[in-house]
Amino acid sequence: MENNIVLEIENVNKTFGGLKALTEINLQIEEGKTHAIIGPNGAGKSTLLNVCIGRLVPDTGSVTFGGINMVGLQPHEINHAGMVRVFQTPEIFPDLTLLENVMIPALAKRDGTFCFNAFKDMRNQKDIREEANHALDDVGLIKFKDDYAGTISRGDKRRLELSMGLIQRPKLLLLDEPTAGMARHDTNSTIDLLQKIKERGMTKVIIEHDMHVVFSLADHISVLAQGEIIVSGPPDEIRGNPIVKEAYLGGEEL
Repeated sequence: MENNIVLEIENVNKTFGGLKALTEINLQIEEGKTHAIIGPNGAGKSTLLNVCIGRLVPDTGSVTFGGINMVGLQPHEINHAGMVRVFQTPEIFPDLTLLENVMIPALAKRDGTFCFNAFKDMRNQKDIREEANHALDDVGLIKFKDDYAGTISRGDKRRLELSMGLIQRPKLLLLDEPTAGMARHDTNSTIDLLQKIKERGMTKVIIEHDMHVVFSLADHISVLAQGEIIVSGPPDEIRGNPIVKEAYLGGEEL
């Protein structure tokens, strides 16, 4: 695998019963780039991310990250290797404060083990508390740090989970529809935040339906349709591709 390729997916297939969810998927994710994966509902986008993070095991193929095939590893092992996913439905702890939510993944990754008493450790970890405060400030949530996570808006929950991902200092960040359900103002704020992250050189894969988000952020776009990648290329090529327009928007302009 080339030095500037962070993630390489080769010949990945996944079926559920008789349904082919993924067919011969081949992708390379370049270091420091934002790679968007788009396609209609049911195209296989979330299935592909689940294969990458070990929630699903492919029938065939490999997922190479950091020179190691991740297939067969547990999700927490893949996470600890540096591949972090932010889910479409925020996976947070609603009965904990925002600060506590962000401290938990930092504590979990600090010493190479996921076996710890989070509440005991939280009280004595000044350095991680300060890092968590900074991570919340980074996503514009510092003023809510002592609020319970279950009380904040959906858009803020998405930003909270992003903060929980960023504090882990991932080598690769996977974002599953980061602006889904947001008003336009919140979407634009999230674009600004992801642009800031992009400028730091973080490698990202984004699944997104909002083409404004995709074309604002992506360096490279792959299009999935019925479990297959039908085209992959830079944004300018994808925008005008007639095959993409037909498969994704019924012939309308992207």
